[in-house]
Amino acid sequence: METRKNQFVQLGKAILNPQFWAKNYADYLYNYAFTRLNDEELARDLVQETFLAALEKIDQFEGRSSERTWLTAILKNKVIDIYRKKSSGLGNSFEKTLSNTDQIEFFDRQDGHWKAEYQPQAFGLEEYDILGKKELSHILQKCLKKLPGLWLAVFTMKHMDDLASETICSQLNVTDSNFWVIMHRTKVNLRACLQKNWI
Repeated sequence: METRKNQFVQLGKAILNPQFWAKNYADYLYNYAFTRLNDEELARDLVQETFLAALEKIDQFEGRSSERTWLTAILKNKVIDIYRKKSSGLGNSFEKTLSNTDQIEFFDRQDGHWKAEYQPQAFGLEEYDILGKKELSHILQKCLKKLPGLWLAVFTMKHMDDLASETICSQLNVTDSNFWVIMHRTKVNLRACLQKNWI
């Protein structure tokens, strides 16, 4: 049963504090959304939508995770919805433009890692350098912003959210071969962009 006492929401043994969500989690959720969408306004909107959705579903919170984990899961679903909207219809048109000669030659098809002979050169950040890493992060964000929506969605789901390729293909409605080509082209584009703007 749900009872309200001192503005806290108690569900079984779980206690939620919605009046503190913005103070405690807004920055974290904003950073989560922004790093995946690279759009400040959209990230802010999604954080607000996350809080509203959480309030609407507050009675569904079972206390098996922390507030932050629960709110992040809601936000993650909203981010995936954005990916789907941005990639809707792009998967089929992208696949039609692929030629039979489009080879994935730089990466190992099994694990997606660079083949030894094509590995990028060192960026000069082998030593701990906060300013250098900040600058690299800024340049990487600019490079990510240049990617087509579907490519950005696939890349962030794979390398930021660490989702399995099968899950990504299912959620974005792309084929396995399409997924690998997108990953290949994304890595090649990011590599070229970083080498042009960083090295």
